[in-house]
Amino acid sequence: MRDLLSIRDLTADEILTIIQRARWLKERRQKRESHRPLEGRTLGLIFEKASTRTRVSFEVGMFELGGMTVLLQGGGSQLGRGEPIRDTARVLGSYCDGLVIRTFGQDRAEELARYCERPVINGLTDHEHPCQVLADLMTVAEEYGDVRAVRYAWVGDGNNMAHSWIHAAAVLGLDLLLACPYGYDPDPRVLALAERDGRGRVAVVRVPAEAVRGRQVISTDVWASMGEEAEQKARERAFRGFCLDEALLAEAARDGIVLHCLPAHRGEEISEGALEGPQSRVWRQAENRLHAQKAVLEILLLMGAR
Repeated sequence: MRDLLSIRDLTADEILTIIQRARWLKERRQKRESHRPLEGRTLGLIFEKASTRTRVSFEVGMFELGGMTVLLQGGGSQLGRGEPIRDTARVLGSYCDGLVIRTFGQDRAEELARYCERPVINGLTDHEHPCQVLADLMTVAEEYGDVRAVRYAWVGDGNNMAHSWIHAAAVLGLDLLLACPYGYDPDPRVLALAERDGRGRVAVVRVPAEAVRGRQVISTDVWASMGEEAEQKARERAFRGFCLDEALLAEAARDGIVLHCLPAHRGEEISEGALEGPQSRVWRQAENRLHAQKAVLEILLLMGAR
């Protein structure tokens, strides 16, 4: 692993190692034990999309590991004035020990990695969100132990989070059902890769209860992601019946848990009762972004330049 642009960049053993390391780092933090292997290292943050959890967790995580961060936001850098990303990649790669990019197209993250001599981490694109799914899998491991021994459901849009879950299912051999309305399926290329790999079970259904029935891990996300706000009303109509509420959750396994990558729109894709109820692990899931990303940073940045 040199870059983390997709869950597919990781092997099953690497994912499990990151989860194990993240849990160790979380325990050290809870005990207030100092662990600073990245002393003197710098992480560049290129954020072309708004962020709360991704930005703060990477900044805090890098600080706790002994390093520092430099933030570049769209309007405050030459990228915002049209500088080619390959030029930025070459320069920042000479200044920083690693880069995180949060942007729109997956192609921008891939181009940054192609021209940067240091590790590049995908902090979210329209196509994938690998860091979030690593934190989600860590949360599942805390709850059930073996992430491969439980069954998963996704309810909602076939978006970047759905794509990363599909890739995780293919790499780890997970059993994943996705309930998506017609017209909002995951990218067919992502589904084709999962089918080709053949290590997990991935299928798309149209009825949320069918996806959720008997499953332990139930995930959802907003119906309109960043950049899709103009489609909000149309999506509300298309996603009618896809709210993860108490009635739908009753179809899940009795020990099932609810995940949501946040921010949440209460009353749309998830009800107040499901988000705040006893089966919700959403707040632990959000906290685990910090620990999972610290594990990724430790592994990638200690590896050094290519």
